[in-house]
Formats: sequence, C-alpha cells, structure tokens
Amino acid sequence: MQSAFGIVLFAVVGVSALIAVVTFAGARRDYDRIGKGLLSLRDGTDRPPREPLAGGPAAAAEREAELRQLLEARNAVRERSGRAPLDVEAELAALLGAAPAHDPALEAEVRDLVVARNARRERQGKAPLDVEAEVARQLAELG
Repeated sequence: MQSAFGIVLFAVVGVSALIAVVTFAGARRDYDRIGKGLLSLRDGTDRPPREPLAGGPAAAAEREAELRQLLEARNAVRERSGRAPLDVEAELAALLGAAPAHDPALEAEVRDLVVARNARRERQGKAPLDVEAEVARQLAELG
C-alpha cells in the first residue's frame, strides 16, 4: 500500500506539472486578447485618425469650438433661470484674445529685480536697461 502511495503521488505531481506548462503556454494569447473584443470601449477604433498638434491651427480651432459650446451652454442655463443671456462672441473674443493678467505682486517683484539689475549694471559701467520694457519682457517669458 505504501509503495503505491509514492507512485500515485509522483504521477499526480507530474501530470499537474504538464497541465501547468500547457496552460502557461496558452495563457499568453488569452492575456493579449483582454480588452480587445467587440464589446471593448478602448480598442482603438473610437479615436480620431490623427490627434491635432498641441500648438497647431487644428488644435486652436478645436479649442475655439469647445469654448463656443461651453459659452452657449452657459447662456442656455442663464436663459432657463430667467437671466439675460450674454454675447457669446464677445465672451469668446475676451477669452481668446485677452493677454493673461499678471499678479501685481509678481509684477512688483520683477520690477524690483530689474531695478537691482540696473544698479549692478551701472556699477559695472554698463548702460541701464529700460525698466518697463524689461519688466514686460520678463513677464512675457514667465507666461
């Protein structure tokens, strides 16, 4: 009886190892197919053929169209609540054409930096910079 136990034990372990190897070899195909069926939401067919470049004209046109949709939706909400609608084109022009407003504290700090730089340039015998032009340039670099 005990001699049969060892044979049965090794036979079960051997058969289990073979089944595990076959299953492991076939699992790669199954894992590659996860998320790529007919019911999948992200199989690549729902994407546009080419994404517009971030700074390109197509991206700017898409941004303008989305802003226009948002402003029109906001106007619809305003009308439903009984308030007067805003001019969509004027709002859009203000959003797209307005230069970013700088924080007054940031502008003052940059101005102090330019004044200190001018003092250092004068000590070195160099011509001072135009303070307002240099502040505008520094703020434009900061974005």
